[in-house]
Amino acid sequence: MNALNLAIALVAAYLIGSLSFAVIISRLMGLADPRSYGSKNPGATNVLRSGNKAAALMTLAFDALKGYVPVLLVLLYGPRFGLGETAAAFVGLAAFIGHLWPVFFRFQGGKGVATAAGVLMAVNPLLGLATLLSFALILAFSRYVSLASMVAAVFAPFYQALIWGPEPLMAALVLMSLLLVWRHEGNIRKLLAGTENKFGRKAAAVPAAAPAGKTRKGP
Repeated sequence: MNALNLAIALVAAYLIGSLSFAVIISRLMGLADPRSYGSKNPGATNVLRSGNKAAALMTLAFDALKGYVPVLLVLLYGPRFGLGETAAAFVGLAAFIGHLWPVFFRFQGGKGVATAAGVLMAVNPLLGLATLLSFALILAFSRYVSLASMVAAVFAPFYQALIWGPEPLMAALVLMSLLLVWRHEGNIRKLLAGTENKFGRKAAAVPAAAPAGKTRKGP
């Protein structure tokens, strides 16, 4: 494996992952900063609380793509630069870390569910589909997005190990799963206390976006 090419790919993936589309799309559509309401998480689920379904769907799609595209590019073009499947998996992890701690947004990122899904769909589409099915089933029965996300994250490495074998993806998958669960620490406390919001439940009113010309806080 070419160390220099790997380093370049990891940095590029991290920078792509650092594009916080929840914030970017909300600004472009004149919506309030998702870090200012609801769970204050810059992700599709919180953007949905603004009442704008189009913005939430766009956030979901672009957050998934920023995990999918870097991995796909390495899988397609990496071999000529000495990069294989292991490198592709860690490039996906770098994009995921970029979403969690985005350099362009003061390291105030989201929980990484959509980005992780994009990474899985690129490294192993069948693994991605199995993980998404687990997510959908848990969400259908519990109505908790956070619980479904964590269960799916825990199952992903087990699916990989049991069905396709641990190599070469296992290390990156385990790290990504652990980070995703850790980012849901606040949701775990709410689930245990019975105060976690269920999917589809009407949210509190979202503040309006700052008028044009007003100074916004944050990046």
